Amino acid sequence: MKSFILTILLFTGLLNFTEKRPVIHDKSEVIKRAISDFEKAMAAPKGELYLFGQKKNISGSYDFKITLGNRGMVISVFVNNREGGTIKMQNMLKDAVKNIRFSFKLPHNKKYTMEYTFKF
Repeated sequence: MKSFILTILLFTGLLNFTEKRPVIHDKSEVIKRAISDFEKAMAAPKGELYLFGQKKNISGSYDFKITLGNRGMVISVFVNNREGGTIKMQNMLKDAVKNIRFSFKLPHNKKYTMEYTFKF
């Protein structure tokens, strides 16, 4: 019985591991999904960027121009504006944003640029 349960758990884990993220081609859909993923990352109490901001004591508002590419990764982050906070906080946040894993992929060799404001 234990081996049966272990087999089921292992199989379920493999299914979740091999689950693929959808490839999105339309720019407006890419931006919409990226904003949704950023909002989830900023949501209390378990969002990845929310927890990062709490841990690093980040405060302020950061308006970034973000370029997505390389099959769905953040490839560049430029600061449009910062209100409050420090340059050190801004740079830590830029690095954290570059490490975000989106719920989708982009076509090979495609880049999309968007703007997003992170408020702490």
